[in-house]
Amino acid sequence: MKTLGVVGLGLIGGSFVKAYEQSDDWKIYGYDIDDRINQFAVLADDIEDILTEDNIGECDLILLAVYPAAAIEYLENMGRFISPNAVVIDCCGVKGCVCPACAEIADRYGFTYAGGHPMAGRHYSGFKYATEKLFRGAPMVIVPSVYDDISLLANLKDLLGPAKFGSISVTTAEEHDRMIAFTSQLAHVVSNAYVKSPTAAGHNGFSAGSYRDLTRVAWLNETMWTELFMLNRENLCAELDHLIGSLQEYRDALEQRDSERMETLLAEGRRRKEELDG
Repeated sequence: MKTLGVVGLGLIGGSFVKAYEQSDDWKIYGYDIDDRINQFAVLADDIEDILTEDNIGECDLILLAVYPAAAIEYLENMGRFISPNAVVIDCCGVKGCVCPACAEIADRYGFTYAGGHPMAGRHYSGFKYATEKLFRGAPMVIVPSVYDDISLLANLKDLLGPAKFGSISVTTAEEHDRMIAFTSQLAHVVSNAYVKSPTAAGHNGFSAGSYRDLTRVAWLNETMWTELFMLNRENLCAELDHLIGSLQEYRDALEQRDSERMETLLAEGRRRKEELDG
């Protein structure tokens, strides 16, 4: 039997707990800064016990499902208790600041570390919304310290098996942060800004799928997303600059009553979407 340690029992960490709980091959320890959640998880038999310095050495896999600064701090404090045979994967939404710091700690204490980002989520947060199905079929991004270590990647895939990811891709910290600024962070900024329109208050009866799709991620954890945005601000600013420039083109066409230009812009966007969807 293998042992899993999960640090942070929110939506992501809690969903890992519940996914691995479905397997008879894993014993699970968990830790959250909120001791009420720790106690609840133990009473509900979701975890065997609270993850501490006394039992973290038993873990074959440790998942850091907390904010970036907290992930680094936890590993700095607990690294000396982690087994050299263990694998540690952070699940943070940015990698540029997290991976170098965590890799240095891993080298110091002799265990294996890889960056990770499960590409799944919900607009509700917290352990009570965790589900064993959250990662099923979803992509998992891995940022290993050694890019071409095939045996490491095979081991990571095996260790992550109970989550039932649909795919596992490998990239660098720099490329991860560049892409995530577009695929995730920009979408959250746009959604959050969109609902600030004074018109939004009267949307009932006038909104359908388009409104729901565009506003879903406006309901976010502002503390977490602020940290992620600030840590990836250069990439996110570049994406915002491009979007603002594109939006200005649409506004100019409207202001100038230029129907031909508007139709061209819309056709360009439609064709781009067709290209992206294959």
